[in-house]
Amino acid sequence: MLQRYRPIMRALAAAGGPSVEVVLHNLDGADVDLGHTIMAIENGHVTGRSVGGPSTSLGLDVMKDRRGDHDAFGYTAHTADGRELRCSSVYFRNAAGDIIASFCINVDLSPLQSARGILDALLPAAAPAADAPREHFGTDLVSVMDAMITDAIGEIGRPVAQMSRDDKITVLQRLDQRGATQMRKSIESIAKRLGISRVTAYAYLDEARARD
Repeated sequence: MLQRYRPIMRALAAAGGPSVEVVLHNLDGADVDLGHTIMAIENGHVTGRSVGGPSTSLGLDVMKDRRGDHDAFGYTAHTADGRELRCSSVYFRNAAGDIIASFCINVDLSPLQSARGILDALLPAAAPAADAPREHFGTDLVSVMDAMITDAIGEIGRPVAQMSRDDKITVLQRLDQRGATQMRKSIESIAKRLGISRVTAYAYLDEARARD
């Protein structure tokens, strides 16, 4: 069924040009491998991904709630090398209402930003909406997870060395809410970044979940 969308993908990519990436993710099944969800992609050079590549951090959130409303339009995300993207994601469902695939369009804004002096009036600076989804791209799940951890740590507003116990629990809470703790060996990676033991990280995670 999903194969029918490939001509649409090619049409959108051709119309938008080389800065427009179009991606189709297969999210069908409870045991879907999030490290290999990309079944079709056009202009994959935008994020450096290819067929067989991983889901983004948003895919993890979707897997926690397959029947939720996850469609998002015109939000901002960033590539692994820091380029800003304008993105939209919609989700396809089966007869039971469960999400089975996502269709995503990611526009690289860097060509426009290079001409910002001329196009400033067309690209006004604006703060992202408070409820805008967060999305991280990577060529594998390890890089996606690392970006999510960096983001959560940065939200605390102080270096890890100066974080309190409560700060670190908050980091675990936010990562858990965003689906990062579903990834293989995620707790070990989080513990290492926070300078705590694996056992302590699991204890903090239990406390974080008790807050929710």
